Amino acid sequence: MKKTLFPTFGILLVDDEPAWLKSFALTLKSCAGINNIVTCQESREVMGLLDQGDIGLVLLDLTMPQPCGETLLQQIGESHPEIMTIIVSGMNQLETAVRCMKLGAFDYIVKTDEEDRLVSGVLRAVRILELQQEFRTMSDRMLSRELKHPEAFVDIVTCDPRMHDLFNYVEAVSPSHQPLLITGESGVGKELVARAVHALSGCSGPLVAVNVAGLDDTVFADTLFGHVRGAYTGADQARPGMIEQAGNGTLFLDEIGDLSIASQVKLLRLLQEGEYFPLGGDRPKRMNARIVVATHRDLAAREAAGQFRRDLYYRLCTHRINIPSLRERVGDIPLLLDYFLNEAAKSLGKKKPTPPKELAQVLATYSFPGNVRELRGMVYNAVSLHKERILSMESFLKAIGQSRDTANPPLQSQNPFATFERLPTFVEAAELLVEEAISRANGVQAIAARLLGISAPALNKRLKMSRK
Repeated sequence: MKKTLFPTFGILLVDDEPAWLKSFALTLKSCAGINNIVTCQESREVMGLLDQGDIGLVLLDLTMPQPCGETLLQQIGESHPEIMTIIVSGMNQLETAVRCMKLGAFDYIVKTDEEDRLVSGVLRAVRILELQQEFRTMSDRMLSRELKHPEAFVDIVTCDPRMHDLFNYVEAVSPSHQPLLITGESGVGKELVARAVHALSGCSGPLVAVNVAGLDDTVFADTLFGHVRGAYTGADQARPGMIEQAGNGTLFLDEIGDLSIASQVKLLRLLQEGEYFPLGGDRPKRMNARIVVATHRDLAAREAAGQFRRDLYYRLCTHRINIPSLRERVGDIPLLLDYFLNEAAKSLGKKKPTPPKELAQVLATYSFPGNVRELRGMVYNAVSLHKERILSMESFLKAIGQSRDTANPPLQSQNPFATFERLPTFVEAAELLVEEAISRANGVQAIAARLLGISAPALNKRLKMSRK
């Protein structure tokens, strides 16, 4: 199995003490999950290693045989300004630290500092380098507007320019180890985007999806973290959580906006520390999976209302994708209709029916509160009832009518004329109503007539009268 490297660029440790190199490499791996590490004892070999182009961060000791650390720091700044350098020295001297910072060092860390200080300094540098890398990648994507891996989006049927911009963004941020937030109404395809992110991430492990809506705090912790034997009554054997099952893959948490505050605290700590405790356990485990979350909720509104932690909200917003609703991309309806007709026919063992020409236009007048999932359900229902060569529109019209009746209260209870200073005449009201129906139907009179609840000849007669 291919090993997942974190970060995607190499980290070069340079020191003439082999014991320190081994110890710090193990510390970075155990405490931060960093495993893309190269070690070097000979300062003369450093520039050659950097010329190979795989290194993004150098941790450099100062007191080494020639060339010394300060000389190397200056050479790195001149030859490889894109590479970040952290000085890791046994000398705690302010003048030396200031001199190194002036030469271009990102940070100055003393070897005797606490372990957390060393690791956090490295992680901070890694995060900045990842953001720089992602910014360059996104700039290239937006300029070229060409996907490098279109096969990752084969299950997302669209011709909408906003969706293609979204695909470019997904390609840019998928390799990042930072959390990704996917927002959008129910049924727009958030899990399909999560699968594309996983496919492009380079992660060697599986995609593990968990719907966290409705989970109380204990069940949430048990689901994600697992438990040890004897953690609670009935726990007669250890159970690995979803984080462990995801391994070096992707953990997809759906409906994250419905988490309780107590569960949000646990998730925040997981994202900050990168480690967790199984229920009943006293030894932490390291999380290696990439976290992708999704919600149909407005997290900003929930955060403002005190229902979602602000620190968790901003942690999740590092990378964010908002998927447009189907009513915002009605141009996708003919493509989706054809795709689902094929899918439904194969699933039901039938020959693909021919849809009426006006079906796509009728569907375009509908708001689709259930989005793509609702359209798919409509198509499957219609194909299951289909008997003739031409697909009947009856089931579609029935579904649209029932949904509109449910979603819209009777006009008597929401009088549209209540705020009018002057009431329109019958003739004026009728003309405005017909004009709006024609507009929504894109000029197709048969569809406009259905929206108005009258026959097509009656609408045609009214239009002729208004033109006189």
